[in-house]
Amino acid sequence: MNFSLYIAKRYLFTKSKNKAINYITLVAGLGIILGTAALFIVLSGFDGLKAFSLEFTSFTDPDFKVLPSQSKNISLSSTQRKMLSEIEGVASFSTVIEEKVLLSCEGKYLAIDLKAVDKHYPQKTIDSILTYGDWISQDLQQIVAGWGVSNTLGFGVYDLTKIIRIYVPKPGTGQITSVKGAFKSMKVANVGLFQINESINSSRVYTSLQNAQYLLGFKPDKISAIELISVPGADETKIRSALSKIFDDEIVIKSRVQLNAALYKMLNAEHLAVYLIFTLILIIALFNIVGSIIMMILHKKDDLKTLYSIGTTKQEIQNIFFMQGVIMTIIGGLIGLFLGAVVIGLQLCFDLLMITPSLAYPVVLKGSNFAIAFLTIFILGLIASRLASWNLKKLQFTD
Repeated sequence: MNFSLYIAKRYLFTKSKNKAINYITLVAGLGIILGTAALFIVLSGFDGLKAFSLEFTSFTDPDFKVLPSQSKNISLSSTQRKMLSEIEGVASFSTVIEEKVLLSCEGKYLAIDLKAVDKHYPQKTIDSILTYGDWISQDLQQIVAGWGVSNTLGFGVYDLTKIIRIYVPKPGTGQITSVKGAFKSMKVANVGLFQINESINSSRVYTSLQNAQYLLGFKPDKISAIELISVPGADETKIRSALSKIFDDEIVIKSRVQLNAALYKMLNAEHLAVYLIFTLILIIALFNIVGSIIMMILHKKDDLKTLYSIGTTKQEIQNIFFMQGVIMTIIGGLIGLFLGAVVIGLQLCFDLLMITPSLAYPVVLKGSNFAIAFLTIFILGLIASRLASWNLKKLQFTD
């Protein structure tokens, strides 16, 4: 193999008298470099978009959410509250009520998701989503609406000229004789606007826990869910076990990943699709290696006959061109990774590509992307080199 490697390096790095061979080799090398760089840049860019998308879930969603397993609500006693606060690994928790309601303003109606939160709702979440105005007071009839809800119904912040009402159907049976008899309502004031994403902005309104309990007829110990924030490095298994003991296994416990299962599946599927598409582009680019090696074999046919006549085996001659392709792949792959890292580094430092005037295109520089890009080009390069070297079987080295 050392002999084959020596000859392969001579053939690759020595200029051929045939300019066409030089050009074909150069094009093959550039294809590897650009293909590897493109794959690395795309993987880094997609990881940046993925991190950017999931960043909102870290602000708006809890680490764990306790939901009822059968009914629509959970009973939470003072003893259970005390036990929740004593769970190892739980930094804080808040109780919430979530329900579909009808919001109206001056003859306009919109079905929205009402999320009622208590005074322990994480300040980090409030600071990250509240873009204008104030947060709700627990003892006042107030709401904080999404920008989309505000635009659809046409009300602003502290707009006393607009009458905003929340309507909830009254429980019971029998014939409905009037709208007033069918719905329980509450007049509220919008004191702030939040922004999370387009879907939530157009469908959610926050209010206090007391307001929701009044509208829905919930007793003070009845809630829809409990949201928990864990300390960094907390043991998930221990937290789940403690929660199950407190509520006698009558609950469902969901982590942040489980709460956003559809989003994670979509992002992972898109990541795989992007990788496969650019791998296909690399495969097409690596056909240049096959062509380059075949042309080199044809060009060096007389030299190969000489090598064969002095005792070099056909396998060793095959290895010459196999090693040539491998060397070209490794060098081109490393150069491509270097160029890709430079591009990503420049984007991180200087925000060369902007999505909006204030938001740079997000990218992430990860070691795993180096490994994925290099292994992909290396494995494909091995296959291409082996396929090209097999063409020697068709050549006759004796007259």
